[in-house]
Amino acid sequence: MATANEILQDRAVDHAINMLRYERGVALQMVAILNKAEPRLVAMIAEALLRLDRESFTVERLEQLLASARALNTETYASIEQSMQPGMRGEAEAEAMYQATSLRAAVPQVVQVRFPIAAIAPEQVYAAALSRPFQGRLLSGWMANLADSRAATIRNAIRSGYVDGLTATDIVRKLRGTRANNYADGVLQRPRQELQTVVQTALSHTAQTARSAFVAANGDLVKAERWVSTLDNRTSAPCRIRDGLRYTADDKHRPIGHSIPWLGGPGRLHFCCRSVSVPVVKSMRELGLDIEDMTPATRASMDGQVPAEQTYGEWFARQSAARQDEIVGPDRGRLFRQGKVKFDTFYDNKGQWLSLPELLSRAGA
Repeated sequence: MATANEILQDRAVDHAINMLRYERGVALQMVAILNKAEPRLVAMIAEALLRLDRESFTVERLEQLLASARALNTETYASIEQSMQPGMRGEAEAEAMYQATSLRAAVPQVVQVRFPIAAIAPEQVYAAALSRPFQGRLLSGWMANLADSRAATIRNAIRSGYVDGLTATDIVRKLRGTRANNYADGVLQRPRQELQTVVQTALSHTAQTARSAFVAANGDLVKAERWVSTLDNRTSAPCRIRDGLRYTADDKHRPIGHSIPWLGGPGRLHFCCRSVSVPVVKSMRELGLDIEDMTPATRASMDGQVPAEQTYGEWFARQSAARQDEIVGPDRGRLFRQGKVKFDTFYDNKGQWLSLPELLSRAGA
C-alpha cells in the first residue's frame, strides 16, 4: 500500500505536467492579442516614416511622429493585463482544488476525522498573487515594463535603420519580419517571447501562492514542503540542486538537513520555473494519534517518510555522456565522469552555481 507522501508525490508530478500545458496555452492566447494589434501598429509606424525624411531626422522628431504608435502599444499591453485575469483566476482555482483533493486522497479518513483538511478560497489566492511581486515586480509593473521595452525596441530599430541608410520599407520589414518566416525573423519577435515568459511566470507564481496558502491552512497536518524539479535537460541549475530537498512548512521555509536556501521557491525561483513544492504529512506519532487505535494499513500509510525516488543528481548520473555535456558543459561533464567531482560539487553550500575556474580550484584539477 502506498504511503500518503508517496501518493502526494505521484499526483504532484502528473498535475505539474497538466498545469504547464495550461500555462503555455494562456501565454499563447496573450501573444495572440499582441499579434492581432501588430498590423495596425506597423501601419502607424510606416505612416510616420513616410513623414520623416532623412534630412530632417532627429530623435525628437521621431518621438513626435511615433506618439500614436506608442499609445497603441501601451493600450495593447493594458488589454493583455486585463485579459490575463481569467487565466490567473483559473490557475488559482485549479491549484486550490487540486491541493485539497490530493491531500484528501492521500490521508486516511480516520486521520481526517481528527485533522480535517482545510480548503482555500481561489479568489483570495488570486488577490494574493496580484499583490505580491514575482521576479522583482508586480504583474502591473511587468506589463508596463514590457510596453516600454517594446517601444524602445521599435525606436532603436528605426534609428539604426536611418543610420544604416535603409528605406522606410526596409525598416518596416526589419521590424515586422517576413511572411515567409511567419514574421518570426523580425525585431518584434523578441517582445512576443518576453511576453510569453512573463505570462507563464505570472501563472506559476499564482500556483505557488496557492500551494503556500494551502500548506499554511493545514499546518497541523503538514510538517514540511519538498522541492520537486523536472527531470530533463532544460531544468535550470538552481532547480537541479534543490530537487528532493525539504523545507519547513511556514513562511520562513528554513532548509531541513541542508543549507540550500528556498529563495523564491518552486515556480518563483526564476522565469518560467517548472519546479513545484509537495507537502510532506506528519507521521501518526507526530500527529499525537494513538497508534494502537489504528489499523496496520493506516499506520503504514501515515509513517511520515518521504518517498525514496531519484533526485536530479541521480538522474543526471544515469544520462549519456552527450546529454551530461549538454546539461553542464563538456568540461564539467568530463570531470564528473572521471570521478573528480560529484554532482553537488558543481555548487557552493548556498546552492550557487560555481564558475569553471572555481570548480577546478575546489576539485584540485
